[in-house]
Amino acid sequence: MQKRMQRRTVWGVLITGLVGLLVVACGGSDDVVADLVLRDGFVYTVDGEDSVKQAVAVKDGVIVYVGTNEGAAAFVGDKTRVVELGGRMLMPGFVDAHLHPIAGGRALLLCDLKYQSVTRAQMLAIIQSCLDDSADKGPDTWLEVVNWSRQGTQAVDADPDKTTLDTLATTRPIAVRSSDFHTVLVNSRALALAGITASTVDPAGGVYVRDATGAPNGICEDAAGFAVTALIPPDTDADRLIQARAALAAMRVQGVTSFMDAAAGPDQGKAFAALQQAGELTARAYFALSLDAGAAAADPVKTITEAKALAAGLDLGDQATQPSVRFRHLKIFNDGVVNAPADTGAMLAPYLVNNGSATAPNWVPGNNLGNLYFPPEVLNPLMVEVARSGLDPHIHATGDRGVRVALDAVEFARGQVPGTRFRPAIAHNEVVDPADDGRYKVLDVTAVFSFQWAQRAPYSVGETENHLGPARFARMEPFGSLHNAGARVAFGSDWPIDPFDEMLALKVGVTRSGDPESPNGFGPDLAAGTTKGGADAVL
Repeated sequence: MQKRMQRRTVWGVLITGLVGLLVVACGGSDDVVADLVLRDGFVYTVDGEDSVKQAVAVKDGVIVYVGTNEGAAAFVGDKTRVVELGGRMLMPGFVDAHLHPIAGGRALLLCDLKYQSVTRAQMLAIIQSCLDDSADKGPDTWLEVVNWSRQGTQAVDADPDKTTLDTLATTRPIAVRSSDFHTVLVNSRALALAGITASTVDPAGGVYVRDATGAPNGICEDAAGFAVTALIPPDTDADRLIQARAALAAMRVQGVTSFMDAAAGPDQGKAFAALQQAGELTARAYFALSLDAGAAAADPVKTITEAKALAAGLDLGDQATQPSVRFRHLKIFNDGVVNAPADTGAMLAPYLVNNGSATAPNWVPGNNLGNLYFPPEVLNPLMVEVARSGLDPHIHATGDRGVRVALDAVEFARGQVPGTRFRPAIAHNEVVDPADDGRYKVLDVTAVFSFQWAQRAPYSVGETENHLGPARFARMEPFGSLHNAGARVAFGSDWPIDPFDEMLALKVGVTRSGDPESPNGFGPDLAAGTTKGGADAVL
C-alpha cells in the first residue's frame, strides 16, 4: 500500500479543522444531505487498520460518512458541493504538537540564512546584501538575521564572533539568531547598546561567552540572548497579525489543522484571537504560557495562580467544529540544547572535551554538565501547583539530566496531588537515560519529538557526536525506544527551528535517515547513515 500511496499526489484536499471527527459509516442516510462530498479519491483514513476509502461526506462541519462513491451518493442533494478528487489522496490533517507560529511567520519576513551550512564569509555576504537592501534604515536600526545553522557553520568553517560581524560595512546593531533559538550572535555595536561588558554578570538561565580577556565575544546563549535582543523595538499588534497570517498560510501548505504554540504569551493569544473573530483562523490553536524560572523560584503558588488567571482571560473556549484559541498549557524551559558548540542541555555526566589534538584527538569528560534552569528544589513545588491548577505542563528537556529532573517532578506532583488528571508532556527528549524509558508510561507523560532531528545532519554529527561520546550519541532521539517501552509518542515540528516540512519529518521518523532529494533534507554524505539502528524508528 505504501508504494501505491507514493505514486499518487500527496496533497489532494485537506478538510481543515476536522481532525478527530472522523465517523465511518457503512451506508447513506435518507435524513442527511451533506454540505460537501468529496469522491473518487484515495482516502487514507489513518484508522486502526490503515484502511483506504473512496469518498467523504461532511455536514455542519462534521464528517458524517466515509466509504464508497456509491455510498456517498446518498448524501448528495441540490445544494451539496461535490468535489471530484480524481484519484488524489485525501487524509486527516496533521496535529503539530510543538511549534512557534508567530516566530515562524516573523522569520519569513526577515534577513534569512535559510538553515544552510554557510561559511563565515558566505554568512557575511548574505548579511551585507540584507544591509544593502535596507540602506534607507538609520544607524540605530537593528538588523535581525534568522535561521542561522550554527552547527552547520562550525562544520564547514569555525564559530563566528563579534569580530566577524564587525567587518561588515555598517554601524547598525546586528543580531543573528541561531535556528535552534538558543544562541544569538551580535556585533560590538549591539553589545555596547546593551551595556554588556566584561563586568556584566551572566543572567539566570543564560551565558555571555567570553574571549581570553573575559570580554563578551558576541555569542549569547539562551537568556543572555534574550537580554540583548530585548532592546529591539517590539512588534506591534499589526505586525503580529501579519506574522500570524503568514504562519497559518504555511500551515495550510503543510496540512496542519491543529497546532500548539510551545512558548506563548498574551501577544500571541491576542493575534490569533483577532483572526478567529474575523473568521480567518484555519487551524485549531493551542498555546502554552511560558513560565519564568526566577518567579517560580521566588513563589510557585503566585506564579501558577497568575498564569491560570492569564490563561482564563485568553482562552476562547470550545467552539465545537470551528477552530478556536485555547490556553490550557504551561511551558517550562528546563535546560538548553545538547548540540555542540552550545552544550547547554543538562546531562547526568559531563560533555567530553578534546584533551589531545585535532589530528590525534583524545575525548575525555570535562566539567560541563549543561544548564538546568528549573532545578528540583524549584521544579518540584512548581509542578505540584501545576497539578492543582487544571492546566497541563509542557516541559523542554533535551539532556538526560533535564529529562530525569522533569520526570522526578511529575512523580513528586502525582504523589502530592493524588488523583490529579493533568497531562504532562516533555518536549525533545534528545538524550534519555535508558533507566528512564519506562517511566514515561508509568507517569503518563507524553514524549514530544521532532522526528527530523534523527537524520544525520550538521546539528547531529561531527562535534555533537564528539562532545556526547559514542554511548550517548547512539541513544539520541530515542522515540522508538520510548515507544517500545510503552510511552505515548507525539510529533512537533518545532518550526521555525527547522524548515517546515511535515512529510520529511515523518519519513525520517520511520527510516532515521535523511532525504537528499528533499530541499530540506541533507545530501548523500549525511543521508547515507543513521544516528541509530532502525529499531528506534517510531513505526
